[in-house]
Amino acid sequence: MPPLDELDHESHVAETIDLAREAGERGDGPFGSLLVVDGEVVMAETNREYTDDDITSHPELTIARRAARELTAEERARAIMYTSTEPCPMCSGGIAISPLGAVVYSVSGERAAEELGGAPGVPCDEVFERWGVEIEVVGGVLEDRGLDVRRAFQ
Repeated sequence: MPPLDELDHESHVAETIDLAREAGERGDGPFGSLLVVDGEVVMAETNREYTDDDITSHPELTIARRAARELTAEERARAIMYTSTEPCPMCSGGIAISPLGAVVYSVSGERAAEELGGAPGVPCDEVFERWGVEIEVVGGVLEDRGLDVRRAFQ
């Protein structure tokens, strides 16, 4: 995987924000995620907590589970998860167990809590560190757009 700071993340993050909007319009929480391997989108998911009547149906956890089943360890090491909001601790644990190579998100848990209320949770990089895995993290990509979608469906 090339260094994260050499990649253009905006188009993939924009797609996750579109997926989040789709989930919100359907009545689920406004969250969406993609998995990209070697520049190609290989998985896309939206939040389905209400649609599937399953509180664990977060897009990040769904992708981490699928990646663990469907991709080789080498592919997962090259994979970048793009997501509309920083993964919660549950999803971060799934990403750590998979493990994936990197996570790029729009809105941090801390910023979402400041703007929308609620608890910020544990930052995903802290969860990864506690699991003892090295997963690169980049946050704040298209943050205002990500917050707008969160606000629209709060």
